[in-house]
Amino acid sequence: MTPRQRWIATFEGRQTDRVTTDYWGTAEATAKLNTATGLQDDAMWRHLGVDLIKHVGARKFREGHPLIARADQWGVVYRKMEYGTGDYNEVDVSPLAGAESVRDVENFAWPKVEDHDFSPVAEAVAKDDGYRFIRGGAYEPFLIYCAMRGMEQAFSDMVENPEIAEAALAKLFDFHYEYNRRVFEAGAGKIQMFYLAEDLGGQHGPLFSLEMYRRFLRPGQQKMAALAHQYGAKVFYHTDGAARVFLKDLIEVVQIDLLNPLQWRCSGMELPELVRDFAAHVVFHGGIDNQQTLPFGTEAAVREEVRWVGSIMRQNKARWVCAPCHNIQSVSPVANVLALYDEAHQLEPWDSCRS
Repeated sequence: MTPRQRWIATFEGRQTDRVTTDYWGTAEATAKLNTATGLQDDAMWRHLGVDLIKHVGARKFREGHPLIARADQWGVVYRKMEYGTGDYNEVDVSPLAGAESVRDVENFAWPKVEDHDFSPVAEAVAKDDGYRFIRGGAYEPFLIYCAMRGMEQAFSDMVENPEIAEAALAKLFDFHYEYNRRVFEAGAGKIQMFYLAEDLGGQHGPLFSLEMYRRFLRPGQQKMAALAHQYGAKVFYHTDGAARVFLKDLIEVVQIDLLNPLQWRCSGMELPELVRDFAAHVVFHGGIDNQQTLPFGTEAAVREEVRWVGSIMRQNKARWVCAPCHNIQSVSPVANVLALYDEAHQLEPWDSCRS
């Protein structure tokens, strides 16, 4: 089977020739894999047998923000932060940090969908060779709002300044709805998956109350998922951490098709119970721990964990894409990463169930 065929069969609950796999990793971790295998880009993923997804998207006519130097299109300025084995971007300037009213939000120079060229999407799907599953479009508004407002203030706004939060989130929704609609239109029915996300959980508990989620985030997610389904795309949902309290809403109201990344060490996300309760309703994606096992465990421990997660999925006839439960970091030994995929390929596939 090709990677696309495996993804489709997994969503449909049909048995694949082997367990479907995916990869999430930092640029530094991927570079280590390049060096170890002596391969680059698609050649490496084919060599490792990773069913990587192909992403398609629009191109900006103009980079950055028209009024704020060094900023992205949302007006956020980032600075590089070194952490020893790589770097990451940290927010340096939040353009809405000083907003005191809805008018301040309305007066901000928001990006326009018209500033984007969607022809690269049409070109990509026209040239597609059918080998990889195609993902297009995305929606993760509160993450952007935190960058624009400042994280502490963004969370405080939901209690102290709800009208500001609602105004900004409405702006973000309107932009993304039209942007994603145009991506789907340019994709001409060939985009098979849509990325919907919001980190709802921390290591030890939810980041939002269920009531706050239902007021500020769920309505937009529900409409965006419906848009994706309208164009025939499956909804890949990403949330870190302890998010179990939200899963009923995500499945029944938002109607997600896949749950990622299964951080089962977090409170309430214990894997046996999670898979038992939701296997009939969603595809599971992830589950191989990248906080302890992949970076600090032995190769044998990685293999044992792949078998353990696989056994839970098999017992519950779950649909599963084997992958790390978030980005592999550069501290993870290459041998552990290679062991993950080698062991996954040795698992015997099983008949899955679906609702």
